[in-house]
Amino acid sequence: MGSHRFDVAVYAGRLAAAAGATVEAGLDGLVITPGYDLRYLTGSRAQTLERLTALVVPASGDPTVVVPRLELASLKGSAIAELGLAVRDWVDGDDPYRLVSAALGGAPAATAVTDSMPALHLLPLAGELGVPPVLATGILRELRMVKQECEIDALRKAGSAIDRVHARVPEFLVPGRTEADVAADIAEAIVAEGHSEVSFIIVGSGPHGADPHHSYSGRELQVGDVVVVDIGGCYEPGYQSDSTRTYSIGEPSPEVAQQYSVLQRAQRAAFDAVRPGVTAEQVDAAAREVLADAGLAEFFVHRTGHGIGLSVHEEPYIVSGNDLPLTAGMSFSIEPGIYFPGRWGARIEDIVVVTEDGALAVNNRPHELVVVPVS
Repeated sequence: MGSHRFDVAVYAGRLAAAAGATVEAGLDGLVITPGYDLRYLTGSRAQTLERLTALVVPASGDPTVVVPRLELASLKGSAIAELGLAVRDWVDGDDPYRLVSAALGGAPAATAVTDSMPALHLLPLAGELGVPPVLATGILRELRMVKQECEIDALRKAGSAIDRVHARVPEFLVPGRTEADVAADIAEAIVAEGHSEVSFIIVGSGPHGADPHHSYSGRELQVGDVVVVDIGGCYEPGYQSDSTRTYSIGEPSPEVAQQYSVLQRAQRAAFDAVRPGVTAEQVDAAAREVLADAGLAEFFVHRTGHGIGLSVHEEPYIVSGNDLPLTAGMSFSIEPGIYFPGRWGARIEDIVVVTEDGALAVNNRPHELVVVPVS
């Protein structure tokens, strides 16, 4: 497992870019409470509590961190000290929202706040600033969507780690074992193969595979089951893996094999469509068209993909209606699926990074339906 954060220069560049985007948006500053945006800007993993912790990034001037004195230790491990940011600590009885206002130059202040800020803090902050805040999503969107080389490297390492887990999955898929048994083995493998923690595990066997967001259950695996295994973990410094492969316990029926081969072509078509200038919805359409031509359109019930980075799901979303042009450095999943209620389902998912002339997949396990032999 790697370091818990990047070099301080990465965060200094991000803070400068965020301040510049704030100016362009015509705002006085950003107020970022704990969450992925704070981790992105400073490497901090502080938690949201009833006492306010916030990074204040004014459009001009130096950023300030407002933090409860008893939570100062939560800043350790971040880049805040190395960045030389001013830290304004406070104790019970002080008004932290007034400290935020002062760091912005006083009220009224037109600010953008992170979308994860709880109402507990948003409402008193808005009252203190005198102007209702807007969401910072649009300001930070371009920064977080286009990954830097260090982020792409982390995603590649995360992808390789989850590939190593998928390589071990067939040994877990033994008839008579439950989905929960398999999930426990996968959880252990996710950490053993280099992740710092498990993010999610889906083991959808037989009819459960027809539910795209099934988790796992006490259902016992049976010979003839098609099993959807969608897994991911957090790889330091905090980047996510996410990959799905589909397995067949014993040889699949001709119908399953044929329909799965269409899904495989759909996933490949979406991958081949990725390059700068193509829109997110065009990638979605590339997968959908292959399935529609085979009469399977109604069985593909979700978007083709989602962005990934510090969060498992972030922008850009690869979905109909999203006319965002792709640019080099964007990272997202390509995961078409087919789902037959009450019967079976299948999904193939890779994380890809947009390159100057196409796409790079960070997952490289075979896409074929993996047949698990039975004795």
